[in-house]
This record gives sequence, structure tokens and C-alpha cells, in this order.
Amino acid sequence: MRRDAVRAKDVLGTEQISIDLKPHRCVSDVYINQKLDVTELDKYLKKAKKDNPNLTFFHLFMTALGKVIYNRPKINRFVANRHIWIHNKVVIAFVAKVKFDDFAEELMVQIPFEENDTLETISKKIYDKVHRVRGEHTEKSGANGIVDVLAKLPNIIRVPIVGILKWMDDKGCLPASIQEDNLYYSSMIVSNLGTLHSPSILHNINDFGTASVFVTMGEIKDEEVLINGKKEVRKIVDFGINLDERIADGFYFIKCVKLIQHIFDNPELLEGKVGEKIELD
Repeated sequence: MRRDAVRAKDVLGTEQISIDLKPHRCVSDVYINQKLDVTELDKYLKKAKKDNPNLTFFHLFMTALGKVIYNRPKINRFVANRHIWIHNKVVIAFVAKVKFDDFAEELMVQIPFEENDTLETISKKIYDKVHRVRGEHTEKSGANGIVDVLAKLPNIIRVPIVGILKWMDDKGCLPASIQEDNLYYSSMIVSNLGTLHSPSILHNINDFGTASVFVTMGEIKDEEVLINGKKEVRKIVDFGINLDERIADGFYFIKCVKLIQHIFDNPELLEGKVGEKIELD
């Protein structure tokens, strides 16, 4: 039993055997590198910023990913103790730098996605949480505070404690305080490298925690593409996606990517409730 998830009951025989053959997440990851057209999304953002100046591409990306998780629920699964589990909640996590310089501290952030959330509420959640993290007198809590305490301990004490925490993680009994704002206790980890004018990367996933998906977004660039035999300049962003192949098959994952592109092509879909069903051929 776990307090953060329930056992999946529709596990196929091939999925269970796959877990037995590859019990570790870090050796079960598959990679998808995909260029996505965000031309319509760019137009949408320019209009939407008139009413919400704080709105960013990152907010749009996060909302789209939240919709994908609700519409493709196998993405919200993870493997632990040789069983497939379904997260009780949809949570997307990322790292926020306190300042944009080489030596600035990085803090883990979790954003919960409720079924009735919309682009507006998600944007506010992200903005408020990042603004609070970057506050001058913010007191660390949850995993961010505990990591600092552990890091100061000598090896002879810290290493056994971390070993115990890893065992508790595997058995699903890690204290709630350590799961709070813990990057690895989420449905998905994201990293927006576009703000650093960098391309996306394919980032490894970790055995610790419950995150089965890691997504990075690169810089948005103008690229010449061929559409219906004609060359056009479009806004393109590359996504680097790393997934635990034991939670679903390749067919399922590819349809997730197609759904992201469908949302980008029809950005008005972002305005509805994040849990709303999106029809995709």
C-alpha cells in the first residue's frame, strides 16, 4: 500500500515480465526527440499577454503537458517494488533558479494540476510559486530544506541515512515532508532550456522517486519547412522526452506527442479545463 498512488489493475503480462527483466527505471528509459511547430501558439501568446502580461511560453507548455497527462493517463504511472502504480494526483515539477547566474541556488518546485484548472489558474500557480521561491527571505520547506540539512552531515552519517531513505522510497513509505516539493515525486519533470537559448536535451530519469517522464524544451527558432510542397518559415521548438518504457508501449507514447502538437496547432484548447477530453484521430 502507498499513500501517494494505487496499484494498476490492468497490467498486461508483457508489461509485468518487462518489469521483472528490467527492474530499474534508469535502464528502462526510451528517448524521443521531436521538433514541434509552435507558430499558432506564438500568435496566441501575443494576444493573450494583453490580458495576462505574466503569461509565458513555459505556462503554455506546462498547461499542454497537464492536458496530455489527463488525456493519456498511462503517462501518470510509475513502477516501484516491481509493480505499476497510478499517481493519486497530477503533479509536474521543475527546478527554479533563485537568480540567473552561475552560482545561484536551485530549488525544486511542484505544481499540482487539478482537473478543473485552466490556463489562467495554472499560470498563476507557476508565477506565484516561482515568485515566492525567488523571494529574498523565503524559508525553505519540504525536500528543499531537508536536502540542505543532509548535505551538511559527514559522510559516515549522511550515506547510511540516504540509503535508508532510498529503501523507504522503494517500499513507498517515505515521509510526506520529503516528498513535498521533491522533483522526483511527480508525474513529470520538465526543464525549459529555451530561456538559456539552448536546444533541448535528453535527460536521464532516476530510480529514486516516482517520476517516469522527463521533458525538456529548447529555444524557439524560425525554421524553413516544406508544407504541401511549399516552403514556409515556421516557429519551431524541439522537445527532448525521456520515458520509462515499462508504463506504456511506443504506440501510446507517440500518440502523446501527437496530442501535444494538436494542442499547439489549436491553442484555444488550452483555455478549457485541464481535465477535459480532447478528441484526436
